[in-house]
Amino acid sequence: MKRFFQTIANMFKIEDLRKRLIYTFLLIVVYRLGSYIVIPGIDATQIAALQQRSTEGLVGLLNMFSGGAFGNASIFALGVMPYISASIVIQLLGVFLPSFQRLQREGESGRRKMNQYTRYLTIAILAIQGPAYVASLRSTLPPEAFVTTMNGWWYGVFATLILIGGTMFVMWLGERITDRGIGNGISLIIMIGIIARLPQALWIEITDKWTTSLGGMLVLVIELVILFLVFVGTIALVQAVRKIPVQYAKRIVGNKQYGGVRQYIPLKLNAAGVMPIIFAQALMLFPLIFQGFNATKGLAAVMGNTNGFWYNFVYAIMVILFTYFYTAITVNPTNMAEEMKKNGGFIPGCKPGKKTAEYIDAVMSRITLPGSILLALVAILPAFARMLGVNSQFAPFYGGTSLLILVGVILDTLQQIENHLLMRHYDGLMKTGRLKGRSGM
Repeated sequence: MKRFFQTIANMFKIEDLRKRLIYTFLLIVVYRLGSYIVIPGIDATQIAALQQRSTEGLVGLLNMFSGGAFGNASIFALGVMPYISASIVIQLLGVFLPSFQRLQREGESGRRKMNQYTRYLTIAILAIQGPAYVASLRSTLPPEAFVTTMNGWWYGVFATLILIGGTMFVMWLGERITDRGIGNGISLIIMIGIIARLPQALWIEITDKWTTSLGGMLVLVIELVILFLVFVGTIALVQAVRKIPVQYAKRIVGNKQYGGVRQYIPLKLNAAGVMPIIFAQALMLFPLIFQGFNATKGLAAVMGNTNGFWYNFVYAIMVILFTYFYTAITVNPTNMAEEMKKNGGFIPGCKPGKKTAEYIDAVMSRITLPGSILLALVAILPAFARMLGVNSQFAPFYGGTSLLILVGVILDTLQQIENHLLMRHYDGLMKTGRLKGRSGM
């Protein structure tokens, strides 16, 4: 415990790190305050029906990612998920379209153009999701909740513009955190939204078990132990790597020897990170979005039932397929083999060039299968938790996107803090070894 407090003190001794931490904290406070500002024209005392509806199914998932803003009819109700969806689309275009591939190779200028296209696409997605959310408000809230003189059509346009502005402001906050704060801003905002729901969800679970006459508190202790084990398993999944040894040839330049050392290529068991689950959930949301967030009819009734067999079966299959797909577009064995060959590196027992690429591809294929199955299992764990009696608000913390985002973002942020400490010759956050962040979200 003494070492923990000493590490905290060291963090605030470093001026640059202290400023970044305070700046990040203040912007997060702004985001959380904005989550409670209701869209103009809606009576904040009349949104109980919306809050009640925002605790279950996919709507509850959206509400958790927005930190409760979705259920509060807030100006930040749509959160950063439209931006995440736009980023995914732009990333895929960079794989299939030569023009986007050229932008990716242009360095900083290309990255700025890609970011600009992502913002434009985000606005286009918001132009679809905004009216759907407003329509959902009209079908859920009582008529007296709307205290405005605008007619229905004009108010829909007005509310949509407010929602677009709210999401763009949240994006700006995320970019400021990334540039001048600590951690990845967008990921950190999503994580804060998830954590914001944890105290209430845990309190509801404790209350439910406390009122249970037969062994309720014992069941709660078992649930918390299982939750701890799930966190440990998820950290292992995020951190697990398969190391491929690489030998570099010796070179004599003048009187000095270069190379001749053995290093490793760390191939991650889950190279795709959280992206397959986000891909899968985005597709699962389509029936809900096109029916105005109404999960009581048609395909949305089936896909909106997060406890149902077909929802979880389709969800797991999609996660496995997207894991293979995203790994294939992010890990390029051919480029890795060419880079090794240029630098005089080779895998022992394997010829440089094509044979090396085939070997890396074979290893990647073998480790992706168990990685994708484990990721699919993590994705559907909340459904099993609900089936075993965990309340619908606490169950999402047992797996899925929320758990992977929590683990990944926390590891990334702690790794950045540790890097600042080690640069100033302070001890790291761990007694042995160093923290390892994830590959990206």
